Amino acid sequence: MAERLYLYDTTLRDGQQTQGVQFSTAEKRRVAAALDALGVDYIEGGWPGANPTDSAFFEDAPETRATMTAFGMTKRSGRSAENDDVLAGVLNAGTGAVCLVGKTHDYHVERALGIPLKENVDNIAASLAHCVKEGRETLFDAEHFFDGYKANPGYALTCLRAARDAGARWIVLCDTNGGTLPDEIGRIVAEVIAAGIPCDRLGIHTHNDTETAVAGALAAVAAGARQIQGTLNGLGERCGNANLVSLIPTLVLKEPWASRYDTGVSRAALEDLTRTSRMLDDILNRVPLKQLPYVGASAFAHKAGLHASAIEKDPSTYEHVDPSAVGNRRFIPMSNQAGRSNLRRRLTDMGLSVAPDDPALGRILDRVKAREAEGYAYDTAQASFELLAREELGQAADFFEVKRYRVTVERRKNKYNRTVSLSEAVVVVKIDGEKKLSVSESMDESGGDRGPVNALAKALAKDLGRYQDVIADMRLVDFKVRITQGGTEAVTRVIIDSADGQGRHWSTVGVSPNIVDASFEALLDAVRWKLVRDVTG
Repeated sequence: MAERLYLYDTTLRDGQQTQGVQFSTAEKRRVAAALDALGVDYIEGGWPGANPTDSAFFEDAPETRATMTAFGMTKRSGRSAENDDVLAGVLNAGTGAVCLVGKTHDYHVERALGIPLKENVDNIAASLAHCVKEGRETLFDAEHFFDGYKANPGYALTCLRAARDAGARWIVLCDTNGGTLPDEIGRIVAEVIAAGIPCDRLGIHTHNDTETAVAGALAAVAAGARQIQGTLNGLGERCGNANLVSLIPTLVLKEPWASRYDTGVSRAALEDLTRTSRMLDDILNRVPLKQLPYVGASAFAHKAGLHASAIEKDPSTYEHVDPSAVGNRRFIPMSNQAGRSNLRRRLTDMGLSVAPDDPALGRILDRVKAREAEGYAYDTAQASFELLAREELGQAADFFEVKRYRVTVERRKNKYNRTVSLSEAVVVVKIDGEKKLSVSESMDESGGDRGPVNALAKALAKDLGRYQDVIADMRLVDFKVRITQGGTEAVTRVIIDSADGQGRHWSTVGVSPNIVDASFEALLDAVRWKLVRDVTG
């Protein structure tokens, strides 16, 4: 029978320590619902009282199958656990479990806390015993444990034994600075178990400062730890935490983990992993990392012609798992390295069936290679490639024609006598024989200028006649600029990532010595691809 592993998610607390990340209460509820659907065992909702958002979340915490957990710290010196207001705030959150962090590194106790070593041990024991007495499932996060163990193993173990004897359900070994390597983690976890801390009460919390947080967590499990803490997409302070989006499918799909352990995550729930990962990026207004294992857009992308040919015969030749198992999909990008196998497979994925001897295949390949020599990049701009292919196949749709456009940037004084920039764009398009002129400024809600490309995008989307409703849910997600050649031969390549209300994401490319022209070309492709999919099907 498989042994149970318990998954503890701390996205809403430790993940919120990520630079630039600040969840609203509504966003916390949305993430919690997704985590619960995925099947994690614990959801750490935050630190009650630390900020208004966390307090509001716990005041109306969502109902979850997972055990909702409030985070805090052990009591302060000079007061009892019963009279510590911070500890009271954690208990007053009313969650089924509480997780208290306490120091286990003698250096931090003496330097950061400035108290005797024994007093710190007493604080740990008293705090955890109080929470247990209040009927809460209690966890102890042993802060700086691995560094503390290497410096003074006797003292670090004394702290753990105090937590064990006080009734802690879980004792979590934290690699707080993220510098302990996997082999060290495995060895130390085994020594901790041998020293009397039961493996079925032992957890692991790793940080990714050496890019080994996932490997460190797996090493801890192999040594006997039975709870794993981490975050969605590896969020966390500095370089992040162990990424549950990588850990969960590894534990569920890979041997020996899959047959040895039960994580509580079903195969059906795992199929929603990619959507959950991208949902978090959407909440944070971030572009999903394409190279993210399992769920990234490039995780199952096969660019080289040799790879694509083998994939057609047997996907396992170049794929370690079936992409559908994690809700992802196989992807054959186009580039100047492509052969006919890549091309036909990519066209098939677009819904375009082309015979192996169709001369259009050669024309498409030649055009891709010629265009990439000019600076285009179709392996990352697949929507632009699809439009190119449809042209060569005689399947291009003529939705509208751009007759002219102009964009100006002006520096002027506003009513507060401050000098500001303002971009204004004029776009003239011809639709169904009728010319339409649109003018837009790039000013945002606060009165700031968002630039000439924003003005062009707004003007282009302002009046497309009978197609206006089709593009209403379309938005620009990311904008990337690169100079592909230097000196007097400089060419600007612009990649634009777009999304719509149907959950689709697509990328388009424009190239020109003029950054505005390159941007507008990519914008046009983005709109045309949307119309191809939603108007012509």
